Amino acid sequence: MNNILISLKKIITNKNTITIIGVIVILGLLYWGYNSTIEGQVKPVQIPVARQTIQPRTLITDDMITYIEVPSIAVNQNVQRNKANVVGMYSNVNTVIPAGSMFYSDVLVSEDKLPDSAFTAVKDGERPYALSVTTASTYGNSIFPGNKIDIFMKAVDESGQIMVGRLLAQVEVLAVKDSAGQNVFEDSTVNRTPATLLFGVPEDVFVLLKKTEYLKSFGVELFPVPYGGTIPIEGDLVVDRQELVDFIESNTVTFTDTDDTPQTPEVESGQYE
Repeated sequence: MNNILISLKKIITNKNTITIIGVIVILGLLYWGYNSTIEGQVKPVQIPVARQTIQPRTLITDDMITYIEVPSIAVNQNVQRNKANVVGMYSNVNTVIPAGSMFYSDVLVSEDKLPDSAFTAVKDGERPYALSVTTASTYGNSIFPGNKIDIFMKAVDESGQIMVGRLLAQVEVLAVKDSAGQNVFEDSTVNRTPATLLFGVPEDVFVLLKKTEYLKSFGVELFPVPYGGTIPIEGDLVVDRQELVDFIESNTVTFTDTDDTPQTPEVESGQYE
């Protein structure tokens, strides 16, 4: 018995033996840690996904959601894991959630925070203007947000002649809306009729455009033309922009500021010529 104890003591106190035992222990810990990590990453978890394709600005209801199991490694911090955090929210502007897609936090907004992307796209120093249009004047509903257009004007002058000219150029369309204010191209499953084109213009140009709305008795009509396109309406006279501006100003009342000094907006040259 003493011989056995002495032999064990020699083995345990041997440096090579200690090294081997240490290596075995470390390898065992690494193997255990690796397996635990892998199992944790591939362990299936249930997450809510879209049962159907959800169009922009859509209220998400319970029947639009189903559950699937995926490896936990596939679910990042931006993914909603609880259906309660999805139902009652809206899909964000210009965001289509495909069927089977997870619900990401940045595509979900509450109703009070649902923005109108057109208005947020208006540049600093500009005001949004809604130009009345029809399916015909938008070339069969073929003017889209992001397109550049020219704005032409038709009017009847004092002599009864029809004059036509380009009032604005290179205007970027921010939105095409129907009569209910909904974006025409927002929902691909619905056919909507264009009623207005929304774009941003400087304050002086905005005032000029508003003045044209009071000149219906002069046959004034504004209509869009794809940038660089030809005039679709014939007239007796083709006039330049300044003639159109002069016509508008001479037939409308000037605005006044707080000190009652008449203020006639000056239309600057540049992009909107």
